[in-house]
Amino acid sequence: MPYDAPARISHARGNVGVATIKIQFTLFSAFYSPLISAMSGGFLKAEGLEPEWSISPPGVSALQALNDGTAHVVQSALSQGFTSLNEGRTPPAVHFAQVNEMDGFFLTGRTPDPSFSWKKLEGAEVVTFKGGQPLAMFKYACHKAGIEFAKIKTICPGSPDDIDRAFRAGQGQYVHQQGPYPQQLQADRIGHIVAQVGALIGPCGFSSLAAKREWLATDMAKAFVRAYRKTRRYMNETPAAEIARAEKPYFPGIDAQVLAGCIATYQKLGTWTPHVEITRAAFERTLDIFEHNGLLKERWRYEQVCAAPPADE
Repeated sequence: MPYDAPARISHARGNVGVATIKIQFTLFSAFYSPLISAMSGGFLKAEGLEPEWSISPPGVSALQALNDGTAHVVQSALSQGFTSLNEGRTPPAVHFAQVNEMDGFFLTGRTPDPSFSWKKLEGAEVVTFKGGQPLAMFKYACHKAGIEFAKIKTICPGSPDDIDRAFRAGQGQYVHQQGPYPQQLQADRIGHIVAQVGALIGPCGFSSLAAKREWLATDMAKAFVRAYRKTRRYMNETPAAEIARAEKPYFPGIDAQVLAGCIATYQKLGTWTPHVEITRAAFERTLDIFEHNGLLKERWRYEQVCAAPPADE
């Protein structure tokens, strides 16, 4: 381990030992490596936390796991808070740390295209998501590129795996995916990455960690944040191949070199900035994106959705 030696945390009734921390992902991909590496790199265990992780079922928000007590921390997105506020409800959880400060999706075409321009998407068939944040970000990127999203012939088969299978089966001229799907398509000589959506949009509050406010006051939350701060430094200071070796058991269907290449690309893009906090600038840019898509009733305040991470010292 490149950082501090293991430390135990205090539990109820003053006992000291290892505590199980339950983590749920909304989507599971290399894009969420800061949370994956908190587990694979041993950072949580070094703080006396034994991770138990899961992925939310299709169509079910990971926030439900917070409500029913089956998770302490979930990988989510600021837009979950927007949805609750739009419906006149107080968000059931608070977003206290960033995961990604850039969109992590790629556009992959059938053939190499060093001179690709977004204009080529107009009139083309693109396999993508039917809705949610991935589609909202994609539409905003098209706006930034000066093209009309309505002119794209979208194919929306369902889940990330469904999208990958559809493109592999011959549907679409382009496909819109998170890593490491595009990198594996390249390795399999099925597709060629032509663009990164995040490079066009710039920094924003793309994905985040959410929890109940009462949990953020616990010793477990403080221990988690200590581990997570170290993980974020690790993500920026460690060679991608080393990170990939530790994460490989979580990606049995992905080649090790493909995973390392994907992680290196995200490092270069600046996806995993070292700070843990969700910045106000990133929050405001996300509001801009959702406002452009007509998905906000009003520009919600930072404090309605976000909170500072618990003090970890």
